[in-house]
Amino acid sequence: MAGSFFKRRFLSLFDYKTEKYIVAKNKKVGVLYRLIQLSIIGYLIGWVFVTKKGYQETDEAIQSSVITKLKGVSVTNTTESGLLVWGPEDYVIPPQGEAVLFVVTNFLETPKQKLGYCAESHRVLDGRCQNDEDCEEGKMVVAGNGIKSGRCLRQDENSTGSCEIYGWCPIERKFKPQGPLLKNAENFTIYIKNFIQFSKFTFSKCNVLETTDNSYLRRCRFDEELHPYCPILRLGDITRRAGYNFQDLATSGGSIGIMIEWDCDLDKGYSNCHPVYHFTRLDINVSNKTIATGFNFRHSRYFKNAAGESYRSLFKVYGIRFNIMVHGKAGMFSIIPTAINVGSGLALMGAGVFFCDLVLLYLMKKGNSYRERKFEEYKGMKSTTEDNNVEDRKGAAEQDNLTFFHCVSL
Repeated sequence: MAGSFFKRRFLSLFDYKTEKYIVAKNKKVGVLYRLIQLSIIGYLIGWVFVTKKGYQETDEAIQSSVITKLKGVSVTNTTESGLLVWGPEDYVIPPQGEAVLFVVTNFLETPKQKLGYCAESHRVLDGRCQNDEDCEEGKMVVAGNGIKSGRCLRQDENSTGSCEIYGWCPIERKFKPQGPLLKNAENFTIYIKNFIQFSKFTFSKCNVLETTDNSYLRRCRFDEELHPYCPILRLGDITRRAGYNFQDLATSGGSIGIMIEWDCDLDKGYSNCHPVYHFTRLDINVSNKTIATGFNFRHSRYFKNAAGESYRSLFKVYGIRFNIMVHGKAGMFSIIPTAINVGSGLALMGAGVFFCDLVLLYLMKKGNSYRERKFEEYKGMKSTTEDNNVEDRKGAAEQDNLTFFHCVSL
């Protein structure tokens, strides 16, 4: 007996058990069900596969290299420096051709500074004094220009004086620039060479047109429509594309972001992977209500006179800081994400069945009849004939629009 019991249990593992389906002839619920199906299919095809390309495996770990080079010459003529010619080696900082660089467009010069004693600037709070006790000898001036000598220099007894310091004298002159001195900087050009690689797909490309014409780079200028693979951009065009006037930006300086975006659909081939350029100003907020706009810093040039004395000229330079940023992703067909997204879409179809069941069970007038057919109770063994008689009586008693089908395994 025990052997027979376990044998039946074992053989039952190979039985195929199908589901019981109930067809509810209700047009309202039927239309709702089809609308849910169409919405899910539209989402799967339109959004997942067409828009988001869910059939592709992607690589967003872009490997990038940026090399820059500037060209252009400008002339300045100031009282301090006289006539000067500015080349890329003078106005580009640093000159190594990096992805972040600064182009000088304006400057204030304090010439021929020499180490010695002079009064601290009255603008420096820590350099103000009423007597010598306020200028402790040997103490550094906070945010100042030198070391206090111990003397307070005043015009008269009733005025606030400035501490005498030991430093580079005369101290830097304080005034605001009235306009850019390197007026031709607007016509300078920047050559941006960008190499990218997606290691997952062993794919690499450059933003320079692949051509054997050696004169192409000498005569082309970047244009989104005509010359998207010309990497030479005019500085005035960059600021214009960012939404600002170059001359206004060059007076007090600023920061411009140049973003190169690579969105490569490798299923369409090598020629369909293009760089897209975006330009934006980075040193200003949306409201424009800030005192932190502009960009400047100081550097100096040292020299000695005929007697061997050391001097320097201090430059406070204003200009445009360019940040070149590269982003991108590549995609290629793969069966794994395709199968995952198709399976997810099919699983969503079950949500439509679940929702329509809720409508039939709880929102329709004949929900009780549907519930009796959907959920059956088993109360013991009955003969097959008795079961059939009970089913016949139930079918004659119900006058709703439900048709029931039992799927029988083949």
